[in-house]
Amino acid sequence: MESSSTATARHTCLKLEIPSTDPLFVKGTWFDTHFHLSVTDGLRAWLCNATEEEVQERAAQWDQPVAEYIELAERYLEFQQPGSVYQFVDAGDDHKRLSWTFEREGTKLEWRWKFQPSNDSRKITAGILDFLMDANINLSEEVVRKTQSFEKLKLEAEKCLEQSERFTNEKMEFESEIYAKFLGVLNSKKAKLRELRDQLSKQEIAGKASVDEEESTDKTESYHSGSNAEESEEEADKKITSSSKDIPAGRDRGRKRATRK
Repeated sequence: MESSSTATARHTCLKLEIPSTDPLFVKGTWFDTHFHLSVTDGLRAWLCNATEEEVQERAAQWDQPVAEYIELAERYLEFQQPGSVYQFVDAGDDHKRLSWTFEREGTKLEWRWKFQPSNDSRKITAGILDFLMDANINLSEEVVRKTQSFEKLKLEAEKCLEQSERFTNEKMEFESEIYAKFLGVLNSKKAKLRELRDQLSKQEIAGKASVDEEESTDKTESYHSGSNAEESEEEADKKITSSSKDIPAGRDRGRKRATRK
């Protein structure tokens, strides 16, 4: 849990549950190069002020940059990490030692920081409780904002769903109407094509009949023309024959007249 009190400070508060002991609250104030820790069990309080020199020395011992060292410490004191062993034990002279374990490159390591008793445990405890209450208020307000935002999003989602269903229905109705019109036009075109096809078939049949009739007429006319020609030839032959018969008879009469003289 974090909230910013200054431009460079970050705040955390961890409810630390250690077996066989009462819960502890560990509040941290984190800077780029150092940090402050305070621990309370509700009655007593202890403090640890890690200076820049101490942080640099610890980071050098672990071959880490200062920023990486502080980031890792903040992660383990912001939330209780599963698999890590936390301890808060006596270190003599009413001092305490807070430690936690972590793994690095397959090796389990432990960090420890020494705490001295606070001169004003009540003030430290009250400060931690105030921080927790402020954080709880902020969380409550955040929950309210998130809930309102969720309800608004839910309402918008319902509107979008309703609008989507309406659009879907309108789309289906539009498609059905278009398909119906299209089928009507298609059927009309098919009927027109069938009508044209029937007309074309009738025209073809009529054309064939007309051609057959013309051919039959031509054949009949040719036959009649041939017969007339033959009749004309026969008549001409008859006339020629008749003329042939008449010419010799005339000559004989002339000869007879000549002998009488």
